[in-house]
Amino acid sequence: MRILFVNKFLYRKGGSETYLFDVAEALRGMGHEVGFFSMRDERNIPCEQSEYFVSNSDYSVKASFMKQAREAATLVYSPEARRRFDELLKDFKPDVIHLNLVHRQITFSILDAPYLKEHHVPVVYTAHDFIPVCPNCTFLDGTGQVCEACLDGRFRHCVERRCVKGSAAKSFLAAAEACFLRVHGSYRKIDCYVTPSEFMRSKLVEGGFPAEKVVVMRNFLPEGKRVCLMENPAERQPYFLYFGRLSPEKGVELLLDAFASAIRELPEGWRLKVVGTGPLEEELKHRAVQDDVEDRVEFLGFCTGEKLSQLIRNASWSVVPSVWYENMPYSIVESLAAGVPVLGSNLGGIPELVKSGETGILFDCGDVGSLKSFLVRATSLSSSEYAHLVESCRAFVTENCSQKTYMNELVSRYRDLIADKNRR
Repeated sequence: MRILFVNKFLYRKGGSETYLFDVAEALRGMGHEVGFFSMRDERNIPCEQSEYFVSNSDYSVKASFMKQAREAATLVYSPEARRRFDELLKDFKPDVIHLNLVHRQITFSILDAPYLKEHHVPVVYTAHDFIPVCPNCTFLDGTGQVCEACLDGRFRHCVERRCVKGSAAKSFLAAAEACFLRVHGSYRKIDCYVTPSEFMRSKLVEGGFPAEKVVVMRNFLPEGKRVCLMENPAERQPYFLYFGRLSPEKGVELLLDAFASAIRELPEGWRLKVVGTGPLEEELKHRAVQDDVEDRVEFLGFCTGEKLSQLIRNASWSVVPSVWYENMPYSIVESLAAGVPVLGSNLGGIPELVKSGETGILFDCGDVGSLKSFLVRATSLSSSEYAHLVESCRAFVTENCSQKTYMNELVSRYRDLIADKNRR
């Protein structure tokens, strides 16, 4: 088969790109041909289809009023993307189109390509965020609170609550895009929606998407990318590890407050290691000084490769304190694969991965006291209780995050969709 992937970034930017490249590599290993459609960017991986890519757009950069007006129109519908995608379709002739991050920089205008009116090519969409039912894509309003108002299909709530970066203008554009996609029927042109969690599936269905088109497939973690388990996990170092973006929705402020509150009750030597960068980095460092815990909290910046693997492998616990609807965080899967239990907030898709007493401990989302008590509890487990968690973590990943199982199911779905299209 020939599979054409669409994603606005073609370099390793985040979890969606990790998924994209892992699936593409796995498909090639199974003997399939893979192509890409994306934005032009000097950071892109080499790609034979790059001549068809669309112009780079960054809507976060300040621009003149006229430029902003032009970009606002292409944010919703891009004639350039439709034209270039049509040219690529004629050249590549895919059997399946697999969409990922498409909104705004590329847009669903590509599904109006004339080629698709003549050829019955099935379209699959992997949802990496909630943008089909939430213009802000995170289910957070302008104050950072969880908000599901737009599930009723009235996207004016986004404008009223200034959900997109607290800006009325940006919120209006996001709401306009959401309304246009519904009215234009863009989503009806997708044959199958793939979500990595039951939670995300439930929200898409609640937001009006046909239940029979939305399937759950938990993301896999390639064997070669799994962090090796320590020979003796009981010898792990006494620290909690957070790794991810340092931004408000990730709940790192909550974690720091809980750790500072718990520090007198923690055994001597226990530390908190924070890996990552983001808009809250300096504020968090300042807060650690204010709370007089700077000697017990390490900010390690951005880490990747073997350095990050070693930090995960040596950690006693991983912490995911998110205050937004996480989907299926790779940080949890990577931790579990290394046999590192997780302290996670009981929100979104996290409880599908973190099972209290099995793969970790769930605490009440946004509750400093709840997280504090479980930080203390985590350090007081007996060696047999901790060993049980370690084994359960590894078993969970083996049973639920298998590359072979995922790819066989995905290819089977591709084939079923192709057969269904050909019968029409």
